[in-house]
Amino acid sequence: MAQKAVQLDRESFSCSVCLDLLKDPVMIPCGHSYCLKCIKNFWDEKNKKGDYSCPQCRQTFTPRPSLVKNIMLAGLTEQLKLTGLGASFTEQSYAGPEDHLQPHYDVAQLKKHQLVQPSKQLHDSHDVVSKDLEVKRGEIQQTIQDGERDMKLLQQEVDAIKVSADKAVKENEKVFTELICLVQKRSSELKQQIRSQQESEVNRVRDLQEKLEQEITVLKRKDAELKQLSCTEDHNQFLQKYPSLSAVSETKHSSSINVRPLRYFEDVTAAVSKLRDELQDILKEKWTNISLKVPEVDVLLSEPEPRTRDDFLRYSQEITLDPNTAQMNLLLSEGNRKVTLMNQSQFYPDHPERLSGTFQVLSKQSLSRRCYWEVQWGGRGGRGSYVAVAYKDVYKTNSVFGQNDTSWSLFCCPNNHQFWYNNIQTPIPGSEFSRVGVYLDQPAGTLSFYNVSESMILIHRVQTSFTQPLYAGIQLYSWYGDTAEICKLK
Repeated sequence: MAQKAVQLDRESFSCSVCLDLLKDPVMIPCGHSYCLKCIKNFWDEKNKKGDYSCPQCRQTFTPRPSLVKNIMLAGLTEQLKLTGLGASFTEQSYAGPEDHLQPHYDVAQLKKHQLVQPSKQLHDSHDVVSKDLEVKRGEIQQTIQDGERDMKLLQQEVDAIKVSADKAVKENEKVFTELICLVQKRSSELKQQIRSQQESEVNRVRDLQEKLEQEITVLKRKDAELKQLSCTEDHNQFLQKYPSLSAVSETKHSSSINVRPLRYFEDVTAAVSKLRDELQDILKEKWTNISLKVPEVDVLLSEPEPRTRDDFLRYSQEITLDPNTAQMNLLLSEGNRKVTLMNQSQFYPDHPERLSGTFQVLSKQSLSRRCYWEVQWGGRGGRGSYVAVAYKDVYKTNSVFGQNDTSWSLFCCPNNHQFWYNNIQTPIPGSEFSRVGVYLDQPAGTLSFYNVSESMILIHRVQTSFTQPLYAGIQLYSWYGDTAEICKLK
């Protein structure tokens, strides 16, 4: 009973705004009492809207009521404080946020109250900041700091990329200028050498011309003397001069001229043309490796791993098959994206990179650093196919994809999936599928095969290190009429 009496006293002499014992109590026209400061601050806040109402019963007053201290209530609250009930009440009331609200759930009179968000102006002397709010603000501020740090790092990366690119352009221009100067120097040297040889040969021909001209002059003079002698009637003179003149007429001129086709410097031109072709072949062979170095520039932040098919399609690459690598029984069609196994050899010219081991073909394009493509198979046999990636020199092994250390291959067959590398087989569990997506991330050294769907079901993933440019590969099984096609994604 004493505890119940104490509870009633607390309910009767407490302010429903601050839940503390009344301080300088005042009574407003509706009969409810509040601390002078609490109701004044409450109405000051409402004054912006011209609304003066009771915090408990919501009765409104116009004009704003005057506030006068209730002497009787002030005396009673002072007596409660002297008995120690006020301190006990205060300690219980401010045990925490839950205890602060608990009387509104337990006390009959307070259950009618409408609970609203606390007002800062009514709690100037109290700590009303939620700990959860403090934690949340701390998390947000930390996120802001992390974001600002990342922004600075990204800006530094942008500046570093620009500096590196400018340096690369400058140095590469210097290298190509040196190459151009070297070619121009060799061209000038060859031109000078040709002109020198031209002058030498012309001088030699002119010497022969002069010598021959002298011989002709002598012969013409002798011919004139013989003609004159033939007309003389003095037989004694004829017998004296004829022996010497006839000896000169029998003399042959010393030069021997062999006329050749006018191709004096064409051998030089042919040699230069051969050099040009060899340089073009070297540039074609080496330029792929050089051009692949450019995309290898990587920024500080790694790209997120694709998850959905739309994510993968962002990395799709246009891929066609290379007729120069196709095994002789493979027919390419659909813009060299589709391959069909035929029972007769096709009319392909000889090529050193042609795959002769089994029914295999490589892509014409090398694969970019991060790329995605899809392969679908079918045909009469429907036995599936091998979906592979390989280095360009895989043709030197004369073996099938996956049975060497230069290719990686996924064998896709109904209810029988296998992954092959370096002649090691790895069984792959899973359901039947006829379309596989391949995602290559060369910088990360990952090769992933997926059953194509919206969620992209992972079939198998390889973690390794790629040391050369990679090419897509397809190998058909052994049924004539089987097909496989690199799907058009763009």
